[in-house]
Amino acid sequence: MDTRFFVTWMEEITAAVRAARDHLTRLDAAIGDADHGTNLDRGFSAVAEALAAHPPATPGGALVLAGSTLIRKVGGASGPLYGTAFREAGKTLGETPEVSTAELAAALEAGLAGVRRLGGAEEGDKTMVDALAPAVRALTRAVHEGGTAGEALDAAAAAAEDGAKATIPLQARKGRASYLGPRSIGHEDPGAASTALILDALRTVGSR
Repeated sequence: MDTRFFVTWMEEITAAVRAARDHLTRLDAAIGDADHGTNLDRGFSAVAEALAAHPPATPGGALVLAGSTLIRKVGGASGPLYGTAFREAGKTLGETPEVSTAELAAALEAGLAGVRRLGGAEEGDKTMVDALAPAVRALTRAVHEGGTAGEALDAAAAAAEDGAKATIPLQARKGRASYLGPRSIGHEDPGAASTALILDALRTVGSR
């Protein structure tokens, strides 16, 4: 996976978030500020513009630029959380021009660690971690079992989707949704849903 792969991933995310903007906003309207879809659409549009204006030289550079842009452009918690995830992943990749599936798994693990440090959330808290953590585990497990890159990315995307759906019966323990107490039960977490979109975009690019 070279720099073009990662730039294409960001472009695929931008398109996917735009298509799902209203859906993500409806999810957020139920338990949050009703701006998740709008904020992410604005943020990833800015990422696409930044990558076009300042073409990165490495995969890590692409992710760091994406993360920094999200932190600057997206309000609320999602900008810093997603921005940190991408920046930490990019820093882990360093200056390597080609990334293996194992290196990608390690980078996403670093991104997950950054999200956990910043937000203080763990699995079961009804946040993006509920989708990202199982995706990273599935990707890492597929690598260790000798699966192809396509199989590994499929496993990660499927785990993220399952993790997002598994937030529906949970009571939120972090973020604005936690203020609702039991009323947060029965709704899919918008951050987990958008995380699943991001991993699905990765699978889509990997299948080309």
